[in-house]
Amino acid sequence: MDSGAAVPAVTRTRGHAVRLEKALGVVLGTGRIPLRLRAWDGSEAGPADAPLLEFRSRKALRRMLWSPGQLGLSRAYVAGDIDSPGDIFAAFTALSSAGKFAEPGPFRPLSAGELWLLLRTAARLGAIGPNPSPPPEEARVARKGRMHSRRRDSAAISHHYDVGNDFYALVLGPSMVYSCAVWPADGAGRQAGCGPEDGLDAAQEAKLDLVCRKLGLQPGMRVLDVGCGWGSFAIHAAARYGATVVGVTLSTEQAALARKRAADAGLTDRVEIRVQDYRDVQDGPFDAISSIGMSEHVGRAQTPAYAAALFGLLRPGGRLLNHAISWNAGPTSPDPDSFIPRYVFPDGEMISLGEMVSALETARFEVLDVEALRGHYALTLRAWVSRLEQNWDEAVRLAGEGRARVWRLYMAASALGFENGLTGVNQVLVQRPGGDQPPLRRNAWL
Repeated sequence: MDSGAAVPAVTRTRGHAVRLEKALGVVLGTGRIPLRLRAWDGSEAGPADAPLLEFRSRKALRRMLWSPGQLGLSRAYVAGDIDSPGDIFAAFTALSSAGKFAEPGPFRPLSAGELWLLLRTAARLGAIGPNPSPPPEEARVARKGRMHSRRRDSAAISHHYDVGNDFYALVLGPSMVYSCAVWPADGAGRQAGCGPEDGLDAAQEAKLDLVCRKLGLQPGMRVLDVGCGWGSFAIHAAARYGATVVGVTLSTEQAALARKRAADAGLTDRVEIRVQDYRDVQDGPFDAISSIGMSEHVGRAQTPAYAAALFGLLRPGGRLLNHAISWNAGPTSPDPDSFIPRYVFPDGEMISLGEMVSALETARFEVLDVEALRGHYALTLRAWVSRLEQNWDEAVRLAGEGRARVWRLYMAASALGFENGLTGVNQVLVQRPGGDQPPLRRNAWL
């Protein structure tokens, strides 16, 4: 009986692709997968109109065999054993919505039956063998020292941020802001090109200005910028609001460029950039503190101490703005043995918005405002991916193909995480009691 529904054409050619499709279905815990697969022998299987995932060598399947789940597939992608030659967002949307990958939290292990099927398929494809070495881009800091000690945090930050300032400039553009932008209500400019007209740079400037307004900056105020990056907020606060800013970072490469940018802007008398752990800042009190995209590196166990340290560095009546990614998937936790902890943010921990607010209130801060910017980060990440892809050859020259692939995968996957609500990003504005009373309504900074 004809149901009237269109049936997608399915590509089937002789070769390895059909068995490879079965193997991936085993890993995902699904019978069929929403992808078109191309095997290393040129054969294809799967819906003809589905996004393409290309397996370039048997090593890809071997990596999946030794590390079933996200980590094995990620290693294969970074190493170039698999590729998504078309629309990476379409491919990873399909992949992340299938079977076990659609479940938040740690990857559910294969059952004995699934493991046997995967082994048998791998044997038929000639993929049985020793575990390939992880790509060199995989972080090695995870086993060195006590977690979130000053030394280990410094190594983790260096792994992520000391990739090369020129590489970051290629992706981030002239704003050099590596956190969520604030877009106009229609998200205008998110799909445009690499120049200043594309909207990203204006959206980043809007974010910096929003933070300054929320903090109530005035000429002569002394501001601490925790995790100052390449100095963009410090320069904006000094140039536009007349503040004197101390920025601290653990990245020597960030600090060097931030100092140069401040000097080029004629702001060396009002912007000081230090390579320093926030826990070692001793010259408070400050009139205001910004922490933009930094507290994700602090860790759940250390968050109460982080909040208490910043409370101690503020004068009575001073405000802190904490801008951070949050985990929105309920009682589960992010998988510590997945792609982002291994390749992007070693030792990074996302906590929920509730946990962050609780830590700030426990430190005796008064909460003035909470603003969710989840949709804004999805637009920001898509703009970064566009810039990376448009400048791919130069990115590979600057950082190597493996590192460029890490960033393409990381930013595309993160954009999807924000779009589907798995992660969020929030600006929490708090004030140390005492001093001036806060405004009665939010209109003061909107």
